[in-house]
Amino acid sequence: MEEGELSMRQIDFSKKHLLEHNWTLWFDNPSGKQNHTTWGQTLRSVHTFNSVEDFWCLYNNIVPPSRLVHGADFHLFKQGIEPKWEDPTCKGGGVWKTSVPKGPNAKQHVDQSWLHLLLALIGEDFPESDTICGAVVSIRNRGDRVAVWTKTASNEAVQIAIGKHLKEVLDLGEMQTIGFTAHEDAMDANYNRRAKDRFTV
Repeated sequence: MEEGELSMRQIDFSKKHLLEHNWTLWFDNPSGKQNHTTWGQTLRSVHTFNSVEDFWCLYNNIVPPSRLVHGADFHLFKQGIEPKWEDPTCKGGGVWKTSVPKGPNAKQHVDQSWLHLLLALIGEDFPESDTICGAVVSIRNRGDRVAVWTKTASNEAVQIAIGKHLKEVLDLGEMQTIGFTAHEDAMDANYNRRAKDRFTV
């Protein structure tokens, strides 16, 4: 028996590598009805996982963001947190948001950015990872967006650290600026105007 063959037989493939948190994938496709219904009514929980193996099983069996229809979103949030401003964990926080550049490689770029972000989330790669709620990828006619939601909009040092790391995860250049918007500022805007960024990096 070859040494390599023996080592393969000793590997327990039934053992899973557990994550620090359970994560839930959500899907939203309002199909243009958002103005006529309460926001969030079309939001659906897809699956909750807690291991590296279960993540890849899920990821490899759903379509990538680039194949979603315009207006649709994927959300990956820690279990027990709904991807809504009103959620008790989210309401005091905000969101770091960046647009995916349009161009011939835009579809590949949004898929790659989303995967890199998911791996950073479930791997607890972000500084102050306990303040992370989850992430969203939004497919839009004007340009796709990737975002990270956090719990604590009031803590500037924490937000700046998260924003800087998000730029690294998404491989954004020094010249590209991303902004953080607090949920309470966005709600005060009454959906009629864009809330100003509290922080930028």
